[in-house]
Amino acid sequence: MRPTSTLSSLLISIFLFITSIAAHNVLLAPYGKQCFYETLNKNDELAISFQVGSRNPHNSEQYTVDFYITTPQGQTILKKKDMDHGDETVKAPSAGKYSYCFSNERTGRVDLDVSFNIHGVIYVDINDPKSDSLEYAVQRLSQLTEDVKAEQGYLVIRERTHRNTAESTNSRVKWWSVFQIGVVAVNSIFQIYYLRRFFEVQSVV
Repeated sequence: MRPTSTLSSLLISIFLFITSIAAHNVLLAPYGKQCFYETLNKNDELAISFQVGSRNPHNSEQYTVDFYITTPQGQTILKKKDMDHGDETVKAPSAGKYSYCFSNERTGRVDLDVSFNIHGVIYVDINDPKSDSLEYAVQRLSQLTEDVKAEQGYLVIRERTHRNTAESTNSRVKWWSVFQIGVVAVNSIFQIYYLRRFFEVQSVV
């Protein structure tokens, strides 16, 4: 095989791999769900990390979703309820098209945003002569690089969600403190006024 042909096939393989692990973002409708599909070979590992939040940057409420993965035969191999974030990994028991779903079917929450990354490990037979090839080594390096990028993106989303929660909590504490100061000031003025009236000497003509 010519070097140009080998290089072209290598670049195409890397491009296809990169697009397959790109980050995703989906808005869940009230009482709705969103499903996605991945074609896996037997013993492949599918890893999904996700974070649930709101598209409103000032909303500090912690939203949750139900998450589950289904085999090509329709069997649910993983089901999690009321998750605000997760990092789940499953090994494919057989080859076929697997589905993973984010569900908001039990609640009517609106503005519910799910950001998630898809990555995993492709099973390699140690007896396969391709496992020692340069093309496989480059694909493996590309996979590890994209895994790091995906993890960084996931951490950025979690940091943004937690920062919104912290800022909202700080704002509530600030206004509650202002309210308490106001109550103390009003109470002090009332006490001063009451004591002055109590000790005031009234002259009788």
